[in-house]
Amino acid sequence: MGDLAVYAGLFSVAFIAATILPAQSEAALVGLIVADAQPVMLLIAAASLGNTLGAVVNWALGRGVERFSDRRWFPVGRTQLDRATGWYHRWGRWSLLLSWAPIFGDALTVAAGVLREPFWSFFVLVAIAKTGRYLVLAAATLGLL
Repeated sequence: MGDLAVYAGLFSVAFIAATILPAQSEAALVGLIVADAQPVMLLIAAASLGNTLGAVVNWALGRGVERFSDRRWFPVGRTQLDRATGWYHRWGRWSLLLSWAPIFGDALTVAAGVLREPFWSFFVLVAIAKTGRYLVLAAATLGLL
């Protein structure tokens, strides 16, 4: 498989993992790191960009949540969204630093859209959180932690 296909595949898995389908971007990243065929930092960049842009989809859905929240494909359930909204009200935009967390993190990104978090602050905080998770995962995989 060519390098571009590897990066595109990892980007896609990470994007999907942040949106509508269950996907294991962490397993994909670890597998590619272990395979040692591509530079680790480029793998982290592809996964981070895909996962962050997937969260942007959640933010956009949150902007129009009332129209879509009853749809089967909507990324979070009402209970998760209510819990995330509570966290968001309590901790504000800084709660987006937890957007890396499975399930709950996706709900936070939707809640940020519902509560009209400005795009650029949303994007920066989510990118920090998502990239940080992949950096820690890569470091652990390489035995640096």
